[in-house]
Amino acid sequence: MSEQPSASPRSPLTEDEQFLIPPQVFPIERRASFTSTDPWRVLRIMGEFVEGFDTLSDVRNAVTIFGSARTPESDRYYQQAHETARLLAQNGFAIITGGGPGIMEAANRGAKDGGGLSIGCNIELPFEQGTNKWVERSINFRYFFVRKTMFVKYSTAFITFPGGYGTMDELFEALTLVQTGKVKQFPVVLFGRDYWKGLADWLKERVAGEGKIAPEDLKLFLVTDDPKEALGWIVDARERRTRAFRAMNEAAQATR
Repeated sequence: MSEQPSASPRSPLTEDEQFLIPPQVFPIERRASFTSTDPWRVLRIMGEFVEGFDTLSDVRNAVTIFGSARTPESDRYYQQAHETARLLAQNGFAIITGGGPGIMEAANRGAKDGGGLSIGCNIELPFEQGTNKWVERSINFRYFFVRKTMFVKYSTAFITFPGGYGTMDELFEALTLVQTGKVKQFPVVLFGRDYWKGLADWLKERVAGEGKIAPEDLKLFLVTDDPKEALGWIVDARERRTRAFRAMNEAAQATR
């Protein structure tokens, strides 16, 4: 039997060769280091976007509810988050939360009790945050910015109950997008007058007072203690958005 001709040694390997080399050929250290590179992270990020878009592609008229994961069931804000989500669900809104405990659990629970779709977009954290049992459709994310994109893309309103840094980060992200015209007819509700009064006063007296924002920017959010008032504000925005879309479609039809 004649011997197979040996391939002449050459370097470097082509991209196809590197792709087809079995993983066991590489030392463990090299395999581990590759999955920590930026190109690999880009693929993971793309994968998270694809999964999020695929999972939520059928969601319409959703409201995202934020708030502290540390809020116990006995807290009045837990009860108000549950009632607000229940009313929204009964009026045709899906409810999106971060999927965890506290206010998020209350909102997902209210969505289920109101017969609406209950969605949880969870995040990988150094401390475990499991998905609450009231979530019907769940997605897990590694990256905050991918998760935040899903909140905005598939929501038509934000409601922020009392919370910490994460809640405020999401609040100001939404206000910035509305202020700069990136999203339109997008109501932002601050639920809990006592909790948000200091922030609202500071924005009015210091930030707007020194010209850092315009006076009309203070109208981009509603501060309330009433689930029905929050519902009414969001329903009104939905109706304005529907009229705007209808007018756009009619104008497009007229130009054809």
